[in-house]
Amino acid sequence: MHRSYLFKLNYLFLLFLSCSILHSRAQSSDSLTVVNKHWTVKKVAKGVTWKQGHFDNLFNSVQEVNWVEIDLKKQGKHLHLAADAKTLKPTSQFALENNALVAINGGFFNMKDGGAVDYIKVDGQVVNPIAKKSDRANAVLSIDKKRVTIQAASTDNVEESPARDVMLSGPLLLQNTNRYNLSNNPFNDNRHPRTAIGIAKKNKLILLVVDGRNAQAQGMNLHELASLMKWIGAQDAMNLDGGGSSTLFVNGGSPNDIVNYPSDNKKFDHEGQRNVANIIYLKN
Repeated sequence: MHRSYLFKLNYLFLLFLSCSILHSRAQSSDSLTVVNKHWTVKKVAKGVTWKQGHFDNLFNSVQEVNWVEIDLKKQGKHLHLAADAKTLKPTSQFALENNALVAINGGFFNMKDGGAVDYIKVDGQVVNPIAKKSDRANAVLSIDKKRVTIQAASTDNVEESPARDVMLSGPLLLQNTNRYNLSNNPFNDNRHPRTAIGIAKKNKLILLVVDGRNAQAQGMNLHELASLMKWIGAQDAMNLDGGGSSTLFVNGGSPNDIVNYPSDNKKFDHEGQRNVANIIYLKN
């Protein structure tokens, strides 16, 4: 083998090894930043806690994160979906109409005609069937009286599911604490405001929003979002609709009950809600 070729091969290997080491160190540093974070914590109700944190340097970026942890042993029977087949309205309006204690925006929807683009069933009734199959929609949230699950989607646990409430969305981020394989594409790789839901140990549910599109909150890609969900304790997790839709409602948490900074008005305030088709909420 020619010496110059061997030299180039060795150089490329060393470059790859160096990049891998640097990436590993960055991941380790970021994980410690999250694990050791002193979150601002507020008890919302028995078994319901709201946590807020600002990061000046997480994933080499500025981040604003809000999440609610729900003890499903205490509050699971109060967890529901709400959806409208055609009409779009703010997360807060959905929440107030359903007497919600906390709520988060749900799955993707048709911005022109309304309604979810992925399968959603509420109280045993199909609100919207699948409008068009998408590789992104590979995760399903199922809510029943005694169980809440997040799984890789299949016909059995979506259209044929016996669960009371079913929401198809995605992509899947974590399954049994393992990061799910995410394709490389602009939707997954670019930073945006994000919304995610996860199930942690001891039957805890996580509702999380990452703000973005602002100098004070740059948003995350899905690889970063998956890492964040894992580091705060999620074992199973899925992505929901993000961007201007990302909204977290906590009753009494702010003058308009919105505790994150929705980006649809291009301002860093609590007013920029986008009209959405469905929410996940905890009944008051």
